Amino acid sequence: MAITEKQKRFADEYLKDLNATAAARRAGYKDPNFGRQLLTKTNVSVYIQKRMGDQQRRTEITQDRVLQELAAIGFARGTDYAEITSSGGVVLKPTENLSDQQKAAVTGIKETQAGVEVKLADKVKALELLGKHLGLFDGPGVGQSTEDRLADYLTALEDSVKHEPE
Repeated sequence: MAITEKQKRFADEYLKDLNATAAARRAGYKDPNFGRQLLTKTNVSVYIQKRMGDQQRRTEITQDRVLQELAAIGFARGTDYAEITSSGGVVLKPTENLSDQQKAAVTGIKETQAGVEVKLADKVKALELLGKHLGLFDGPGVGQSTEDRLADYLTALEDSVKHEPE
């Protein structure tokens, strides 16, 4: 069955915030709770998936890319950005010597009276999001151990970075 114009309006509204109730209201449905029912209709869900795929291709935002960014933040170390000299001083590494992954973790650089401050994204939050994605916090794993799942994930991440176009 073909999708109707009103269903398209609903789907387009749904893609704005992924809220079926609000989308149904904005699309002109009298019963805003009807949005959940619309999501179960094959023609509507196929249309939404197609539009999401189109959007993903246009923006180049993929699950892999988001996970790579989170991994860059989660695995960043202070020593990636600065060195402690033999005299106990701190020397920042030049940004041109940093990898794209290392740069991804930096949220700001500013000069203060005390020196230069490099601010990194929240490492704990990034690791928490990665852990949730991997199911590391869901209790005892079925099948694979946490270490095995993490090792598989890191291998896949390394492979995706190696095969990423320049």
